Amino acid sequence: MGRGMMIGMTAMVAILVATVTVWLRLADETTLAPDDLGRGEYRLLRMDGSHFTQESLLGAPSLVFFGFTHCPDVCPTTLGDMAGWREDLGAEWERLRVFFVSVDPERDSAEILSDYVGWLPGLTGVTGAPEETASAIRAFRVFARKVPLEGGDYTMDHSSSILMFNASGGFFGTIAYQAPHDEALGKIRGLLGG
Repeated sequence: MGRGMMIGMTAMVAILVATVTVWLRLADETTLAPDDLGRGEYRLLRMDGSHFTQESLLGAPSLVFFGFTHCPDVCPTTLGDMAGWREDLGAEWERLRVFFVSVDPERDSAEILSDYVGWLPGLTGVTGAPEETASAIRAFRVFARKVPLEGGDYTMDHSSSILMFNASGGFFGTIAYQAPHDEALGKIRGLLGG
């Protein structure tokens, strides 16, 4: 087999892997089961030492985002979007509970999460043991997997939408990654009942 053919086959495999990854993300984010989303047996740890369970979604509208502190683009972009929403919503933002749940518990301790999200008031970092994180990932029907890198390091591939829950803990909808600013504000205001 010639060098050109090998390069062509390698490129085709890379395209296939990328296509499957995108399909899995889309399938994951469009087949959410609203009746039981977020419900399950998981017990994670918030930055302040309290626990994050399905009961954490009760009592106030919530935004839940699954990410990790070593994320090169999706997570910092989403946090930046949240900062813009907070600025425009003002006092309305204070009515929300906003959670950043780590999909990388091996590296994301409560202290590291506190440093990563602490600059954005109202955002709570959540982490936990790997088995509890896996339970939460299943309960919220999100996608997350470890991707090995050269040299023994790794990154995480994960769902990129923000999940919205009403004050009764019921699934309300999603905010897509890099959704237009006004669209995201409209969805959050709808969640807040106004």
